[in-house]
Amino acid sequence: MMTEESETLELYNLHYSDLMALSSSAHHLPTQYKNIQSLIMKNLGPSGPGLLAITGVPNSSHLRRTLLSMAPNLALLTNQDHRKRLLKDHGLGSDVPLKNIDRTVSPFTMQLKYNLKPDVSSICKTNHSDTEGYNSEMVSQCEFKNLGNMFKDLGNCMIELGLRLARVCDKIIGGNELEQSLLESCSAKGRLIHYHSVLDNLILQGTRSTTKKTETSCDIYSDLWQQWHYDYGVFTILTSPMFMLGLENCGSSQPCDGKECPSPSGHTYLQIFDPNKNSVVTVKADSESFIVQVGESGDVLSKGKLRATLHSVCRPKNFERLSRETFVVFLQPSWSKRLYLYDFSVESSSSNGEDSRICDEENRSQKPSSDIGKLVPPLCDRLKNGMTFAEFSRETTKQYYGSSGLQSKR
Repeated sequence: MMTEESETLELYNLHYSDLMALSSSAHHLPTQYKNIQSLIMKNLGPSGPGLLAITGVPNSSHLRRTLLSMAPNLALLTNQDHRKRLLKDHGLGSDVPLKNIDRTVSPFTMQLKYNLKPDVSSICKTNHSDTEGYNSEMVSQCEFKNLGNMFKDLGNCMIELGLRLARVCDKIIGGNELEQSLLESCSAKGRLIHYHSVLDNLILQGTRSTTKKTETSCDIYSDLWQQWHYDYGVFTILTSPMFMLGLENCGSSQPCDGKECPSPSGHTYLQIFDPNKNSVVTVKADSESFIVQVGESGDVLSKGKLRATLHSVCRPKNFERLSRETFVVFLQPSWSKRLYLYDFSVESSSSNGEDSRICDEENRSQKPSSDIGKLVPPLCDRLKNGMTFAEFSRETTKQYYGSSGLQSKR
């Protein structure tokens, strides 16, 4: 759990132009790029946090702001049939029951087919002319116009960033395992997420009173928007979050139009567990950056040269009107890709020997560095040697959220 004294991690910023240079086919790079390669591995490797930020991506700012601004109203539509038609028209779905008025997040999902182009700028600069000049005020006028197109455009922009970073990591590590595993997949999952404010849930429940906690809404007062977990793909690409402040006097039957506001703490409310420090660290990133996290498949495919990030999303205290918006793309191997375990205790243990991924082969149990580890099913219990990615993803979901999963009642 985050406290006021929690350490803040300011992410290493990899500039888009440097990513382009590093991922080019040039074999001989100036010395400055060798230094950048070292910094990438320092941050994504076993001695680092397992994440970094990509900055300076051209033509992405308006697209990000517009899409994220749509999330609150889409989440708080009270007419279920209208939302169902809207999602169908734009090719979207959801992986949580949207009829559940006590839900703490509302995710909207799409399977994104790769749209490979020479550079990210050509992807982010969309073909529909009325999107480039979009801003949050225009969203209220034309509501969800071009929702599906913007979802695809921003998603393809982020896919290309992930593919290029995979190529860079392959060059450093040797081989082409990471990029090839992603290219074989040909698709990624996009997710637009609205993290509910307390006020949002009270609106959905038909009351605006914040003075009493009801039995049905106890979860919305949790100190976490999202519980501790590892992503199980290769890379997760996230936009820096947008924070929205809902209006106190909005009606209970209508979406609560609010306004964008800065983070109350100055950080993203994404928090990671750092096994090297045996502590929780909160993440700070530039508001226009894209955050890249390493997933468990990336950890395994790189044989521990990259480190998966144990993370959660915490709620700000005493901000009952504050919601959080973000867009996420999960880059995964093909479902048929086979994954092979390596010796974690040799390849990926941290300097103090306390890595939350290590398995004790005698009792097949994880050695958690803290109580947080008790919420996470051990990798060695979810991934058997030679398992396909499809089998691994099913087993992971089952052990986290199944009827007897570690987080089934959380």
